Amino acid sequence: MTAAVDTAPVVTAAAKSRGRASDAWRKLRRNRLALTGAILGALFVFVAVFSSLLTPYDPAQPDFDNVLAPPGWDHWLGTDDLGRDQVSRVLVGVTASMQVGVLAVALAFVVAVPLGLLAGYYGKFADTVVSRLTDTMLAFPFLVLAVGLAAVLGPSLKNATIAIGISQIPAIVRITRAETLRLKHLDYVGAAVANGGGDGTILFRHILPNATSALIVQATVGIPAAIIGEAVLSFLGLGVQPPSPSLGVMLSSAQPFIANAPWMAVFPGLVIVLATLAFNLLGDGVRDILDPRGGSR
Repeated sequence: MTAAVDTAPVVTAAAKSRGRASDAWRKLRRNRLALTGAILGALFVFVAVFSSLLTPYDPAQPDFDNVLAPPGWDHWLGTDDLGRDQVSRVLVGVTASMQVGVLAVALAFVVAVPLGLLAGYYGKFADTVVSRLTDTMLAFPFLVLAVGLAAVLGPSLKNATIAIGISQIPAIVRITRAETLRLKHLDYVGAAVANGGGDGTILFRHILPNATSALIVQATVGIPAAIIGEAVLSFLGLGVQPPSPSLGVMLSSAQPFIANAPWMAVFPGLVIVLATLAFNLLGDGVRDILDPRGGSR
């Protein structure tokens, strides 16, 4: 009898977990735009991880016999003003974009989530301080703040990542704070408090796990914003430094040749559009999947 009582909840929990996974997959398959975003996003991640194995040429090696060569069999996306292969440079540029996208969002979450929990749960002085700091940062548009911070920190990929991550902190703080304010008044949190649960237990075992859905959606929104931010900073000379490849660097170097060699700008720009579109579509799908009211557009 005891074994039956102990085993039943485990089976039920496992069945519920499989049911949620099956329901999530069903919703993703029905949302073709989200599925397309997921496939494209996975492709960009694959390219970022294995770019060094996929590049047909050295992306930094000039070839003065093939300067400004148009797309062809030897160079599928053409070459730039130094004869460097565009395919190789785009592949390595995707690596830089994805690196900044993931690391900048991770940095923002590490800083912003504890601040949002603190402000939403304790309120009063903590909420006032955090909210005013957040409002001050939100007074500057995302890209303006990122450019300013990158200019202060100095031009490099690491500093660009830090600048973009700091610029994304205010939005995540506000979402975490709002979710904390909503969740802390629910019955199960009150029951945990009545049972003697401490602040750490309430925050990290009851509130934060139930705020994860909103935070995941925000992450899928933050990654494309970070990709665009990296391209802008590199375009302005505040991110990746030549001769290292970056999509923004490629766009910057293409400016003088836009009339004679449009492929130098078209292909890096198209990759930026596809990357941001992929993660935005995926974010819409994740929001639908995690919506407790269900449904799929």
